[in-house]
Amino acid sequence: METTGRIHTLFEAKQVTERFRKREFVVELGDNPRYPQFVLFQLTGDRCENLDAFSVGDQVQIEFSLRGREWKSPSGDVKYFNSLDVWTVEKAGSGGAFADEPPLPDAPPPPADDDIPF
Repeated sequence: METTGRIHTLFEAKQVTERFRKREFVVELGDNPRYPQFVLFQLTGDRCENLDAFSVGDQVQIEFSLRGREWKSPSGDVKYFNSLDVWTVEKAGSGGAFADEPPLPDAPPPPADDDIPF
């Protein structure tokens, strides 16, 4: 999934467990300026530092995955959690992903003929 918006809030990275670290940030989605939406996204692991290149107010384009999970408490209560895990974030209109990631290879050209292979 992709979206664009303006960075509203940046949080520091948090070490959640010994092996899991995350950094959250809020983006103001201005699809409807009369009713802006403030959406919480997260970066995990080594991606946390990639947000250092951004400031509050920057216009960004984000590619992310919608994740959900179920959790049962020791007493048997069930809760559901959602997260928006960011894969890439770039300044809107810049055309480049994180500065320290290598560019993705170009896709192979389509076949020359228009025949369906089956």
